[in-house]
Amino acid sequence: MTRLYPEIEPYDHGMLDVGDGHLVYWEVCGNPDGKPAVTLHGGPGTGCSTGLRRYFDPAKYRVVLFDQRGCGRSTPHAGEPEADLSANTTDHLIADMERLREHLGIEKWLLFGGSWGSVLALVYAERHPDRVSEMVLMGLATGRRSETDLLTRGLGGVFPEAWAKFRDGVPEEDRDGDLAAAYLKLLMDPDPAVHEKAAADWCAWEDAIIPTSPPYKSFETPEFRLAFARLVTHYWSQGSFLDEGVVLREAGKLAHIPAVLAEGSLDLGNLIGTPWELAHAWPGSELVVIDEVGHSTQDEPMREVLIGATDRFAS
Repeated sequence: MTRLYPEIEPYDHGMLDVGDGHLVYWEVCGNPDGKPAVTLHGGPGTGCSTGLRRYFDPAKYRVVLFDQRGCGRSTPHAGEPEADLSANTTDHLIADMERLREHLGIEKWLLFGGSWGSVLALVYAERHPDRVSEMVLMGLATGRRSETDLLTRGLGGVFPEAWAKFRDGVPEEDRDGDLAAAYLKLLMDPDPAVHEKAAADWCAWEDAIIPTSPPYKSFETPEFRLAFARLVTHYWSQGSFLDEGVVLREAGKLAHIPAVLAEGSLDLGNLIGTPWELAHAWPGSELVVIDEVGHSTQDEPMREVLIGATDRFAS
């Protein structure tokens, strides 16, 4: 059995002023003289978890974690009543990563991310390829509208009852349009009864489409639910603030970067072929498809692949 590395605490942490009134929480764990790596959490909006520290040998890695704008311990929080998301875009998050890298005096770092974190890692690496040593990604996505359309509408035929409840959570006139945009309007409504119900409905659908994993425990917290749902719908309704298909078109820029791409065979994102398209477009990348695993890092076979990759890249 491949075990996670032991729990560790940060040896340094802080709040980085990234402009626009935003402060981004960051922490560093492991060996101060070790190989730099940065973890990119999913969502957008989940925030970094202590479990992400445990995919790296703490004797060999200097592991950086941070909460992306609007979530976790970063401020202002998207779960606040008067949340303003105007300065929260993919370009802002990429700039935050560069500011953090420079703040910590890191020349190059390994990128480790899953789901939305894989999108952010790919965009960052394509824009700053000389700042990336290796990449370890799972739950693969590229930020295309076709991917988010699958998750909001395409899976309705797979989970018809849950999807009907999800669709019916927005006004009837919005049900045939962009459901992420329709939910975002409700989530930004100042009436707590409106935005709290919308957050609960959105998160119930998020749980429904990952049937291989237990319900996400953080969804039990109202403030988390609201911030998460607001950020996801904000990004998805804007095409992740990316030109459609740009990540795949520019994947050739990553040819010199060693990478392990881990994907569960039961991850429903596979239905439109994203992992295979990405591996085909990225010369030298290694796609590992893991049987009987879904969209999660919690399954033992997925952990084995991820930790095996970070161990391999440690030197």
